[in-house]
Amino acid sequence: MALVEWVIAAGAAAAVTAYLLAAARLRRRGDAWPVLRDLSFLAGGGALVWALLGHLPGGPFTAHMAQHLVVAMAAPLSLVLGRPLTLLLRVLPPRGTRRTLLAAARARPVRWLLFPPAAAVLDVGGLWLLYRTPLAASHHPLAQVHVLLAGLLFTFAICQLDPVRHRWSLAWRGLTLLGAGAAHAVLAKSLYAAPPPGAVYAATDLHTGSQLMYYGGDLVELALAAVLATQWYRATGRVLRRSTMATRRTVSAE
Repeated sequence: MALVEWVIAAGAAAAVTAYLLAAARLRRRGDAWPVLRDLSFLAGGGALVWALLGHLPGGPFTAHMAQHLVVAMAAPLSLVLGRPLTLLLRVLPPRGTRRTLLAAARARPVRWLLFPPAAAVLDVGGLWLLYRTPLAASHHPLAQVHVLLAGLLFTFAICQLDPVRHRWSLAWRGLTLLGAGAAHAVLAKSLYAAPPPGAVYAATDLHTGSQLMYYGGDLVELALAAVLATQWYRATGRVLRRSTMATRRTVSAE
């Protein structure tokens, strides 16, 4: 087991501990913070630790794909749904670090880094490089870092739950999710047909791992779609309420 995996797991455990302490501090001072967010962040951190340090079932390729699904997709979604940036901004004092952090989150480079298609290229494009080029044979430990960070960036860019300078529209995010999902599915199908360059796996192991990547990826993408659908429903609901209230005021005035 690579040292980098221990470092990532330790970082995830530390982040979960800091998150829970911050949430408890927020509640002690009388502010509301949903428990479901705590559970979501805890689940994401716990899944990350398990995927990196635990014993995953199946052959080598199947176990690798299970790890990929958790590290690159499932854990980032749970972590992002916990809204850690929002929690941090609410816990920090109004001046100093909080102001600096908020300015960094709203900086122009961050806006373009969170441009959904750009985040998708870094995420799914990186997977194509890892699995469909000679890079697949290197098994560089830092590849795990890239997969996690790219997954977090893509999930953050699609959900956009925390405060940022510019929120890209639901159309941009929805179309990007569809495109990224298609690219991920095609990659899984290509791996079903042929292993990564320079790698040798038993046919059963290769097929099982590829199917896990295909169907597991679909499940996470459906969860992301549900987040977008919820945001759309809330946005249209607000517009409808404002329109209804305006109509009532007009009728009353007449």
